[in-house]
Amino acid sequence: MKLTKKRVVLFLLFIFPLICFLLLSTGSNNFTKLPIVNKNIKDIAILDSTKTFKNNISIVCFLGNEISKNKGGFFNLNEKIYKKFIDYNNFQIIAIYPENKEEEVAVLKKEISAFTDMVKWNFVKGTKNNITELYTSFKINDTLNQLYTNNAFLIDKNAEIRGRADDLNNVNRKIVGYNMNSVADLNKIMKDDVLVLYYEYYAAFKQKNKNKADRKEVGL
Repeated sequence: MKLTKKRVVLFLLFIFPLICFLLLSTGSNNFTKLPIVNKNIKDIAILDSTKTFKNNISIVCFLGNEISKNKGGFFNLNEKIYKKFIDYNNFQIIAIYPENKEEEVAVLKKEISAFTDMVKWNFVKGTKNNITELYTSFKINDTLNQLYTNNAFLIDKNAEIRGRADDLNNVNRKIVGYNMNSVADLNKIMKDDVLVLYYEYYAAFKQKNKNKADRKEVGL
């Protein structure tokens, strides 16, 4: 295979970090598939027909009615997760807000954009009923408070919520959402889980190509 500049850049940006992660990380989740914790959730298309969870790796957060009060968590999410994965394929953040909060969202966008390229931030508005319908489909024990939760959710390409059966440091804590107000949760847990999910898709892609090559070898 000809070694081109494009392939070198792809290796450095995507494949090499995954390899380093697998070699250096010691978490028990790292060499297995990230568990599916909730299936059959509603698609973001119920709020915006131009957006979808399908074929994307999505981080979903709910901004709520008091955006300025809760913006610290969104800045954490931007710094610890978004900036880490902005160059990864099919990555997106979906930030859901009530339809009468456009001005507060505009302020939040302006403040975050001072620190980063917003190209993969997607702000989606919805009615109270539609936002509640989407969140209810996530099957989370906690309810939305003023259409807000401090948790961000990791949704895979099949529109299924990923997480952990338990927290390695607290066996009684099932991780479905990641606390945006906790830098430790984002930096030590969510970041690892997103990497595991990307590796899962990368490994499946490699296996698919291997199977094709094997079938070609035997003339199938």
